[in-house]
Amino acid sequence: MPSKHEIRAAFDREGIVVYQAYSSAIAGPAVAAQRFVEPFSFGRMTWIKPSFLWLMHRSNWGSKSGQERTLAVTISRKGWEEALSKAVLTSYEPKAHRSREDWHRQFEDAEVHVQWDPERTLRGAASDHFSIQIGISRHLIRTFVDEWILKIEDLTPAVTKVHDLLRRGRADEAKRHVPTERVYPLPASIGRRFLMGPCHG
Repeated sequence: MPSKHEIRAAFDREGIVVYQAYSSAIAGPAVAAQRFVEPFSFGRMTWIKPSFLWLMHRSNWGSKSGQERTLAVTISRKGWEEALSKAVLTSYEPKAHRSREDWHRQFEDAEVHVQWDPERTLRGAASDHFSIQIGISRHLIRTFVDEWILKIEDLTPAVTKVHDLLRRGRADEAKRHVPTERVYPLPASIGRRFLMGPCHG
């Protein structure tokens, strides 16, 4: 039985695509520079998500204030796995931590946070498996921006097209425009810390 905690993403040999939603004030300069620049905040945690449909649920297809532009950010697989190797779950899980106190101590010191949320279908319904979110803290954000990012693409036109097709009842056609995501082969030594693997299915 497949694990309910699997990373599903668009990726190739070099990079993995994660999604973020921003205002035009942040997204425009980022696409132009191919890296995040001011007014992007380097002093707060930024969350990256490899699930396109989860972000569509979160941003309501780009209709929420400050989330009008959808960016596909390709980061190196080396950076992605480095982030996860430094990460701690945002809540205590007996299967992943020796004790609540041990988790709290790790969480307070963590440069990266991880949480699982129900994956979403094309129409926003909760799925039977989970989607991962990665929170990169201000302590690591310069590394994320300066070393890990390979490419930033503005997906806003594609988001508008897919949402329009959905609203017109053309779900099958809309689905063909959704990025293809598959299970990412994360090393077991990293994955077991986040409830991944057969024992947590």
